[in-house]
Amino acid sequence: MKKTIFTNYRWFITSLIFFITLVNFIDRSAISFVIGPLKQEFQFTDTQFGMILSAFGLGYVLMTALGGWLVDVWGARIVWPLAAIGWSVCVAFLGFAAGFWSFIAFRFLLGITEGPHFPAVTRSISDWLPPSERARALSLGLVAIPISAVVGAPLTSYLVADFGWRIMFFAISAIGILWAVVWYFLFRDRPENSSFVSESEKELILSSRASKEENAKAPVDWRFILTHPALIANNIAYFAFGYMLFFATLWLPGYFLSQHGLNLKSVGWYLTIPWLVSALFMKAGGMISDWIYQKTGSSRMARAHLIWASQLLAAIFFVLLSYTETLSTSLLFLSLGLGFGMMPQPAFFSINIDVAKSRAASAQGVTSSCLSLAGILAPALTGWMIDLTGNYQAAFLLLAGFTGIAVLTVIFFHHPDPVRSRA
Repeated sequence: MKKTIFTNYRWFITSLIFFITLVNFIDRSAISFVIGPLKQEFQFTDTQFGMILSAFGLGYVLMTALGGWLVDVWGARIVWPLAAIGWSVCVAFLGFAAGFWSFIAFRFLLGITEGPHFPAVTRSISDWLPPSERARALSLGLVAIPISAVVGAPLTSYLVADFGWRIMFFAISAIGILWAVVWYFLFRDRPENSSFVSESEKELILSSRASKEENAKAPVDWRFILTHPALIANNIAYFAFGYMLFFATLWLPGYFLSQHGLNLKSVGWYLTIPWLVSALFMKAGGMISDWIYQKTGSSRMARAHLIWASQLLAAIFFVLLSYTETLSTSLLFLSLGLGFGMMPQPAFFSINIDVAKSRAASAQGVTSSCLSLAGILAPALTGWMIDLTGNYQAAFLLLAGFTGIAVLTVIFFHHPDPVRSRA
């Protein structure tokens, strides 16, 4: 039977990336909606719960760089579905957890199995999209992060409230396994090897590759990846982004529960507001970045300036949030802080493709390792500060401080244009 040929199959692949990123973040952040039940059942303090959340980051940091290398060597078609099956099983195991150390162990394993995810995103976009479309494609795939909260917050909060936290983990664990099967059969590491792609689309994608070197299976130039000033600056800024992301996905439900006295179901719905704003800002960031790139051909103009300007505005709104007490103003400043904070994520990923084309997954693996470090620090520091102060003000101010450091780093050191095609 003859297969159907698509003229825009690359965007179908991008939609699959969107879907699994949505699943990925629902799976990793679902535990944030069981803070109350777990503290009640196991008598966890906020510090202990922060340690449980941080265990994910510890496993994640061990596997992101290695996961990027695996994606570059074995391809996203093999590594990504294996990772999705692995983390889905770990989510189900969380439903069997019986105490502090079992939660630590399963969250640690969840972090390890999710390690290859973002390197696989970067590699797939790098191979399937031309430079003029990459930030838009990344924004479409990565917008799943805030959308996962829009979908996942009401879903998980209702599952926990109506069926209990164990059933919630079991219920959400099967989706990643189903995606893994679909991805394996419909994706190829190179678009020219896919029978679903039209010849015109293959020509568009292949013509964008600067040289045969970009497609070569050459050894990874780790020295270049680890010492390039633009990549270092990108990684520092991405650490600040990661600190914000882990803080938001893991502690915001607790913030609304304890600081504003909402019930769990109400929290799920209120959180859709800032995450919807974040989704719109992130998509806009990808479109703006590609538009500037098409006009200027400069990664500095299209990526770096977008990053520091967005993070500066995010830091300002998080400072304002730390001094806010009413629910309405908290939602306003939180929405703007998260929105501007999420806006540059497509640009972060695009920098790794712009600077290290042939080993974009390895470069992204190092970048994601910086996010992993934030995933260790943000949950633990936040839990400790809440136990120490009884509120979230210090936690918001520390988040703003890290973001401010990122702004200065990008302004002075983020210059990707002079060497965009090495590695």
